[in-house]
Amino acid sequence: MEEAGLSGDADLDQIMLTVADPAESVAYFQRLSTASPDAIAPMRGLATSLVRAKRGNEAVTAWKKVAAHPQARDADRVELADALIRVNDWDAAEAVLDAIPPTFETFQRYRLEAMVADSNEEWSRADSFYETAAGLTTTPAGVLNNWGYSKLTRGDYPGAERLFTDALRQEPGLFTAKNNLVLARGAQRNYRLPVMPMTQTERAQLLHTLALAAIKQNDVTIGRGLLREAVDTHPQYFDAAARALAALEGNVTN
Repeated sequence: MEEAGLSGDADLDQIMLTVADPAESVAYFQRLSTASPDAIAPMRGLATSLVRAKRGNEAVTAWKKVAAHPQARDADRVELADALIRVNDWDAAEAVLDAIPPTFETFQRYRLEAMVADSNEEWSRADSFYETAAGLTTTPAGVLNNWGYSKLTRGDYPGAERLFTDALRQEPGLFTAKNNLVLARGAQRNYRLPVMPMTQTERAQLLHTLALAAIKQNDVTIGRGLLREAVDTHPQYFDAAARALAALEGNVTN
């Protein structure tokens, strides 16, 4: 039978699982786990909190304990796979996912399956899993961005550009997708910023990204111009762009 709450105060439990300070959350669920060592709900809370606190190895140990509990569910095993990926234990994560019945279909499961397929360079499987994951959530921007980055690493720049554009259509403020979109366009020697909402600071940062993409492809004159524009655009002193520009102009002078 599923436990209604962890401590008896469902609101406090939810706060600790989401917005509380991660270290405070870990301590909270450690106390609950000590008080009720056989209860699975405090174990889940502790494991989740350890992930939030970026204590990766401890989180893996905690999720393994949850997964071994008689009341463990397939969703717990998916969380174990997630924790294993966070510590770069891809083989173990794949083994955990492979042991979960294919009838267990969730966004999180397919998102992780896609990441594992990416790590194995199984591109067709990755594309299939990303597509499935995107269809299982009402907020697909993050997974579309990840899928686009996968395409970017493979050298499929037009495909990556389309996916980053789709991600931004879903979530216009997602800066990682904006930056990745600029990388995909730059890789195709398209050095114009796309039309999309951006702050002045974001515009400067994206110009800097585009400049580095141009320089990487030996389009140095274009890159220099983009760096100057980035420095001029930023509302404050843009140290990274200024240093890159100074280094570039120093090399030209020398």
